[in-house]
Amino acid sequence: MKDPVYKLIELTGTSTTSIEEAVDKAIKRAHKTIKNLCWFQVVETRGNINKGNVQHWQVTIKVGFTVEG
Repeated sequence: MKDPVYKLIELTGTSTTSIEEAVDKAIKRAHKTIKNLCWFQVVETRGNINKGNVQHWQVTIKVGFTVEG
């Protein structure tokens, strides 16, 4: 494909361990049902605090994939 066309979706991954794991979980889940995943962009990072410690990460990403034609 010479000039690809992309579609964007927005996903939110979660993790009790790290930001990276939250992103990885979102991408791995999307990969199960969406072909041609190409790239991602972190849109928002947030989390929960419990007794002064990070308890849970939530990372929202935009994922781009090529549209087959």
